[in-house]
Amino acid sequence: MKIIATLILPALLLTARAAEPLPSWNDTANRKAIVAFVEKTTKEGSPDFVSKPERIAVFDNDGTLWSEQPMYFQVFFLIDRVKALAPEHPEWKEKEPFASLLKGDIKGVMASGEKGLMQLLAATHTGMTTEEFAKTVTDWIATAKNPKTGKLLTDMAFQPMVELLGYLRENGYKTFIVSGGGIEFMRPWTEKVYGIPPEQVIGSSIQLKYEVRDGKPVLVKLPELNLNDDKEGKPVGIERHIGRRPVFAAGNSDGDFQMLEWTTSGSGPRLGLIIHHTDAEREFAYDRESHFGKLDKALDEAPKRGWLVVDMKSDWKVVFPPDK
Repeated sequence: MKIIATLILPALLLTARAAEPLPSWNDTANRKAIVAFVEKTTKEGSPDFVSKPERIAVFDNDGTLWSEQPMYFQVFFLIDRVKALAPEHPEWKEKEPFASLLKGDIKGVMASGEKGLMQLLAATHTGMTTEEFAKTVTDWIATAKNPKTGKLLTDMAFQPMVELLGYLRENGYKTFIVSGGGIEFMRPWTEKVYGIPPEQVIGSSIQLKYEVRDGKPVLVKLPELNLNDDKEGKPVGIERHIGRRPVFAAGNSDGDFQMLEWTTSGSGPRLGLIIHHTDAEREFAYDRESHFGKLDKALDEAPKRGWLVVDMKSDWKVVFPPDK
């Protein structure tokens, strides 16, 4: 019997550990707070119980669910699209912001401001049907790699956050992406990477037009902004798409401040969470001075508002999934 116990007990302990939520998180105060929040909001009879229809959790994408350095990944897509289309547009060699982009001068591109960005988006994201655009994104992201890490972009999803999404869903939460990134850029791949279907993705969007082309009904992307789903636009996007105020919100930058504020100012139990990029060795370290994912006001306000600040270096055992 002693021999059997010696063999069985370690196996049982391993099974118990494997069943614990958020295995890629260190056993810190932040992990405990997340688990405690989920448990109290899903336990029948708890004074903080939240009914299943009200269990809405929203997540920023860039910098919250996957990396965003050295620049937003959709910008890499935009750059590649400009280069691919450049032979059809010789005038771009002299026309800004295309000329700067083709030279690799990202500062020059940024100097063109929102107007320049809209020109680039109009040239690379519009005129085609939604189906054509989805195929373009799907083909691109299958091979696109981060220039700093050499990893596929889809392999740079944060393992602890993928686990958090799954943990929430296991407990009756509905998880949504609410991102400043393009809604139609994200929808082709979020279900595969995060388990979030396209109808639960909210992002910046441009106008669409219904047409019949070659006898087939299609939706065509137009060069007109519909929603800038960033900062004040995030609560607007949530209301338009979801129609319920979330009880859980996660972001990583000042662009997520209003979403966190909107979520946590509601009645009943609420949780706001900020991912703080502190791990230069395993990912990137940045906050107040970054051009991408600047975290300044939200970092100062978090303690006053009871938002958790997840320290990537100390709270996470791993950052990315194991190499395939």
